[in-house]
Amino acid sequence: MRSLWDHPSRQNENQWFGAGRDFPFIHSIVVDPRNSDHLYIAISSAGVFETLDKGRSWHPKNKGLRAAYLPNPAVEVGHDPHLLLACNKNPDILWQQNHSGIFRSEDGGNNWKDITAKNSVPDYGFALAIDHENPDRAFVIPAQSDEVRVAADLQLRVFETNDKGHSWESKSEGLPKKQVFDIVLRQAFLRVGKIMIFGTNNGNLYWSPNDGENWNCLSSNLAKITTIATNINY
Repeated sequence: MRSLWDHPSRQNENQWFGAGRDFPFIHSIVVDPRNSDHLYIAISSAGVFETLDKGRSWHPKNKGLRAAYLPNPAVEVGHDPHLLLACNKNPDILWQQNHSGIFRSEDGGNNWKDITAKNSVPDYGFALAIDHENPDRAFVIPAQSDEVRVAADLQLRVFETNDKGHSWESKSEGLPKKQVFDIVLRQAFLRVGKIMIFGTNNGNLYWSPNDGENWNCLSSNLAKITTIATNINY
């Protein structure tokens, strides 16, 4: 995709740069179900880009994001989204778990709003799942911080919002009460219907049949879990 590879911002090492890896990388590709010529991608660390013409041209969509690790947190390019998702029912509603918080857009990425909880819910993490029928609803599994990549407060917890991120509630019944050192990676959390499942870097696999009201451990003897996938069209 030469149009993206040759994008002017990529020629500047201060705009596209490695984060957890040596070089920037694409981890999220979101296709508009109404128009397959319209795509969003998320690049760590560069930001969200949009094409309206099958990839012939690309435009950054990072207004309102915060790159707390840069001298200018409001740069146009240089952000670190960890995962990007769009609501199937209303694809103009975009969610992202970002290096610097949790963000939501109601206008197709033109503007992002910081919906990070202002209470004790940590803002750092990789995992994100959304309700494709209810555009106001999402789930996150926080980690402690960039410097300390373990479960937040050493407690494995899932948090849910039903009001666009104005408030967050723990949905963690059945998850370990003891201290854990797990994190959930960006592609290792999935929601299909009311079923949710996630795996951790320490090989622990959990599922809930009822949208997080109760969790059960499926296995605690697996290798590092990087991806949860399904062939169900949700």
